[in-house]
Amino acid sequence: MAVRKRSQRARGTSRKASARSRTRPAPKRKGAAPRKDRRKSERETLRLRATNPIFTVTDLERSIRFYTDVLGFVVSDRFHGSDGALQGVMLKAGVCELGLSQDDWAKGRDRQRGVAVRVWCTTAQDIDALAQRIKTRNYQLTLEPSDESFGGRSLSLDDPDGFHLTIYRPA
Repeated sequence: MAVRKRSQRARGTSRKASARSRTRPAPKRKGAAPRKDRRKSERETLRLRATNPIFTVTDLERSIRFYTDVLGFVVSDRFHGSDGALQGVMLKAGVCELGLSQDDWAKGRDRQRGVAVRVWCTTAQDIDALAQRIKTRNYQLTLEPSDESFGGRSLSLDDPDGFHLTIYRPA
């Protein structure tokens, strides 16, 4: 269940008061060099809540089968063209979404996909059990489950169009 934070007004503070408290300089320390306020020199320019990659695929139905049957995504939305044909889907796994869009072939039928693109997916699930499930569905891993040098465990595989996926479980 999603939980919303109480607004500042509900807590009894106004936005102006809240903004003033954030911009107030830190108290001066005796005998110490003044601190550089990092927030002023490194301004945040973008705040995201999620990213939703959308892959253009050669065979939409084949890709849907891979992501749903092999990996376990569910189709959360379908998009149809004016002729009624399925043009794309949004897939969901946990709180993450991934889009698939049928190629319209405007850039040629022989263009490469997935080159230099790796989608890093983090899970709390058992990596070895996921690997076994993928193999049971007759799909090959490009990297068997292994421990990462920085901790955790991962596996890698490529989707039918060559997009590289790594599924990682932190330690």
